[in-house]
Amino acid sequence: SSFSSVLTSYSLCIILAFCWVYIRKFQSRQESEVISTITAICALAIALITSALLPVDIFLVSFMKYPNGTYKEWAANNETRGQIEDTVLYGYYTLYSIILFCVFLWIPFVYFYYEERDDDNMNKCLQVKNALKYTIGFVIVCVVLLLIGTFVPLQAPPGQNSTQWEKVQYLFEELGSSHGLRALSFSISSLTLIGMLAVITYTAYGMSVLPLNLIKGTRSVVYERLENTEDIDDVEHQIEKLKSKCKDGRPLSSRDRHNLQELEGKLQVLRRRGRHLEIAERNCCTKVGSALRPFKILLGILFILVALLFIVALFISNLDKALHSAGISSGFIIFGTNLTNPLNELLLALQPVFPLDYILITVITMYFVLTSMAGIRNMGIWFFWIRLYKIRPKRTRPQALLFLCMILLLIVLHTSYMIYSLAPQYVMYGSQKYLVQSQMASAAPTSGNATIGTTRICDADAPEDQCTVTRSYLFLHKFWFFSTIYYFGNWAFIGAFLIGLVVSCCKGKKSVIEGEVEPDDSDISDDEYVH
Repeated sequence: SSFSSVLTSYSLCIILAFCWVYIRKFQSRQESEVISTITAICALAIALITSALLPVDIFLVSFMKYPNGTYKEWAANNETRGQIEDTVLYGYYTLYSIILFCVFLWIPFVYFYYEERDDDNMNKCLQVKNALKYTIGFVIVCVVLLLIGTFVPLQAPPGQNSTQWEKVQYLFEELGSSHGLRALSFSISSLTLIGMLAVITYTAYGMSVLPLNLIKGTRSVVYERLENTEDIDDVEHQIEKLKSKCKDGRPLSSRDRHNLQELEGKLQVLRRRGRHLEIAERNCCTKVGSALRPFKILLGILFILVALLFIVALFISNLDKALHSAGISSGFIIFGTNLTNPLNELLLALQPVFPLDYILITVITMYFVLTSMAGIRNMGIWFFWIRLYKIRPKRTRPQALLFLCMILLLIVLHTSYMIYSLAPQYVMYGSQKYLVQSQMASAAPTSGNATIGTTRICDADAPEDQCTVTRSYLFLHKFWFFSTIYYFGNWAFIGAFLIGLVVSCCKGKKSVIEGEVEPDDSDISDDEYVH
């Protein structure tokens, strides 16, 4: 108990430290504010903590049994197992309630509070009042979702395959019939749909752009400086050519004045780029990055192979559901795997060597989070075809960081379903095994038949009292119509990844100062960044 509490404390400290460093890395020094910074750090930490709950859930159901398929002494009682399962379930509900609070109240309030700060003459009370006024709309949406979730029917339409549907109904009953928990489940599932769109947009692109950026690397800072110097000379020559037209006192035409203004703005940006490139060339981090180039290439190759493994596993899982589930009206729910899934088989193969399978499922979870962050970092914040914000080192506005954290919270909600799709049998039962008693004729005629126990990996055919289903699996499949939408979302994710892979391959190398210099940056912010 003391060891687990110390481990938990260290893990929380590491998560908070990572969140602080990440937010501070991208945060604009000019526009930073304490309340938005704290909100962004806490929201990002909640996202990471929630993503860590799935590996814990799988570990607990697996830890109840010995490798030979028998329950451990402390887990032999059904009541004890039920208490542990309920603890995990309430852990999910607690973290998901916090996410609801963040998405519908805390983050919108801080966002609008900061937006109202633009008016210098506004006092704090009026600022809070206006922020609350705009936040009420989010609260109303949350209340509506909770009310719908309270009364929405869980039963599927008639005409289902009775045997398959009885199993599905049993799962729903397992999760409990409390209307309050149902309302929360529905609200979270609704947010998970938005998370699914974010996963299709950002995570799919991040899974391709992160490894390919590592493999391709950045452009040479020496060549970039040389090109920048040539561009400066060219622009200065064009400016001199335009200014020479008015040496005799004649005014410039409106077209020439417009061109001169554009060239002077371009020259200003190029000079800022030159200063940044000069600093980057002297920076020890650039030199260390060059020395680590072979390691980055190997890491990029590993990441792209992992991404391709995920896509293959996801395709096989979706194909399995299409061929062997009860169809749309049951949410494409299947019990166990009917087609060989490489990732599922890998996790099952690692079970005998403790704790490799738990390490792998944790790495998979964190991989999804990191690739999502990479996707948002490279794409920026979009609303349909309109780009709202860019995510840039030391230049990101507080509103953009709040959006980033909200998107990550939504992505984490959908991550559990994605991982279930990648390794359905393992996410459902973990590394549990069960004993099958079989009769075998004895060699001696007088001895009769001998009973022999055979150990099998838990699957859909296992007796209900021999294998414990993870709370995550039950939570994911509480509403069959959401499961149906998630199923089609997986196909969209595969398509988005392939498109992102083509786009990432066609793009050239990134600049060594990517995102540091933009035309709309002020000289003050540039000086602050440099110094």
